[in-house]
Amino acid sequence: MKKALTSAALLFALATGAQAEGDAAAGEKDFKKCKACHTVVSPEGEVIFKGGKTGPNLYGIVGRQIGGAEDFKYGASITALGETGAVWTEELLAAFIMDPKGFLKEQLDDSKAKTKMTFKWKKPENIIAYLASVAPAMEETSEEAMEEAPAEGDSAATN
Repeated sequence: MKKALTSAALLFALATGAQAEGDAAAGEKDFKKCKACHTVVSPEGEVIFKGGKTGPNLYGIVGRQIGGAEDFKYGASITALGETGAVWTEELLAAFIMDPKGFLKEQLDDSKAKTKMTFKWKKPENIIAYLASVAPAMEETSEEAMEEAPAEGDSAATN
């Protein structure tokens, strides 16, 4: 059930072209509290926000598979959630930031779920807006790609 809800949230976010509703400039200031553990570095190596390595790189987190940052060793619970195919949406990320341990317990339906993240943020909208502002633009949704692709049996030259 949780997996279906996670998938539905992702599809809704992609289909509606959800944008972060917070203030990215305020989120950049708020992110200073996150930099003790997290950094934001593009795949090309551009350091957008220098921070620690206790937590994963948060570049492109919205739309990324949960527990999917390369070169980071996640705890068992976040890894288990990622193995379900769950993807970080703005909504899921907000829920995690507000109560990391509670989020994992709920998503995994496991009262023993754990996380290394202990910091809780009451209003994560600004941080999420900031992270979305420094990430690559979301790829077009699969529905849009399907509309652009020729139907089976169609050819480019119809005359």
